[in-house]
Parts: sequence; structure tokens; C-alpha cells
Amino acid sequence: MNLRLPVRAPAVEPTADTATRTVRAARRRYPAALAGALALGLALTACGGGEADTSEGEMPAASVEGAADRDRGTVLDTPFAKPDIVLTDTDGEPYDLRAETEGTATLLYFGYTHCPDICPLTMSNIAVGARDLTEEQRENLRVVMITSDPERDTPGSLGEWLRGQDPEFIGLTGDFAEIREAARGLGVYIEEPYEDEDGGIVSSHGTQVIAFLPDDDMGRVLYTEGVTHETFERDLPKLIAGDLP
Repeated sequence: MNLRLPVRAPAVEPTADTATRTVRAARRRYPAALAGALALGLALTACGGGEADTSEGEMPAASVEGAADRDRGTVLDTPFAKPDIVLTDTDGEPYDLRAETEGTATLLYFGYTHCPDICPLTMSNIAVGARDLTEEQRENLRVVMITSDPERDTPGSLGEWLRGQDPEFIGLTGDFAEIREAARGLGVYIEEPYEDEDGGIVSSHGTQVIAFLPDDDMGRVLYTEGVTHETFERDLPKLIAGDLP
């Protein structure tokens, strides 16, 4: 099939310690079935400068249906299982991801609060896309952001940041190794943050949003970073009803 890369969203003007680059992971060795997903833009965003290291580990296979389109989600014909992980929510309480989101449409994103552009834009697009949902629809939707920078994203700071996006968004933090393992199970690569030679923090993470349907808790739709709020506005009612977009 003919695939094209999504157009990048406009970036915030970078500063010395928040320069942002997107690097493609296509040079890594992936199973052949993942080639289509890579072409759809499963990228790493390296925030803080430096080159994202994509040499470690393998990501699971995921194949896709349909053409790449920045204005639509991509249906996965090999869906992902929801991570079986217990992290800490913004109230400092344990949060069992599977148990707490069971039976609801769930959008899952890995990012961090110091991200200068992609993370706030992604969460804002979801928030705008959800604002016209009915009360009943919102009760059957969970939007979860798991931090890729748990050392800096404490429950308090993560909660404050997410409230600026949507007070109903759920933020989770915890042990980085557990978070990275959960991300890899969804084909999302994240790198442990580190300090570069200029003293800036480099944090690299995949930019895709995975949507899980309520009936089987399987991640069946993937959204790349170029997806707009209109896409979420169109798709969320369908996902909440258990339908594919």
C-alpha cells in the first residue's frame, strides 16, 4: 500500500535546554510486520537536545490497515493488549491500569510535563476533541498519560500540569523500568532521561496515542503526532460506543 509520513505539528521555539528533534526509528531491526507502522511515523521525540538512542531492545510487531493519513487514526489488525501495570496517580495512590480502565474507551499516551511542544499539543488536541462529549460519554472515557520522566514528574507536578489540559485526565508515574516495559509492549520506545554536556535534560519518547476499546480492552487504533483535534472529536464517540473509527 502507499504510505506517507504525517506532517509534523508546529513546534514551540526551542531554547538551549529544550531543543527538540524527531528521529525516525527505521534504522533499528524490526519484525517485517512493523514496517507499515514505522512508515506511519512511530517516532522518538528527543527533548533537551542530543540524539535519541534507539539501539536497545526490540519492539513488538504491529501491522496496520489503510493508508497513512494525518487526519485519521490507523486501525491495527494486530491489536495490543492493555499493559498490566500498577503505577502511582496524581493523588499519590496506586493505580491499576487494567482494573481502573476496564470497560471504558481508553486513550494512552507516554510523555512528560517538561516537553516543550509535542506532549502539550497532543493532550490539548485530545482535550478539545472531548469537550463536546455528553456527561455519560465522559464517564465511559479514560485519557491516561504515563510519564516518561518519572524522576521530575512527581504526582503533584504531573497533576497540576494535566489540570491545565483537562481536569479529568489521568496522570501516572512510577518506576522508570516498569514504565519503559509497559511502553515497549505497545510498540512505544522511551529512553531514560539523561543530562547532556550542556546541562540540559534529554528525554526521548514515542509520540503515538493508543486507543483501547471498552469491550475487550485491546489497543486497536493508533494515532500519530500529526492527528488534529478534529480527528478526536470525530472518533471519540465511536470509540466510546465500542466501534472502530
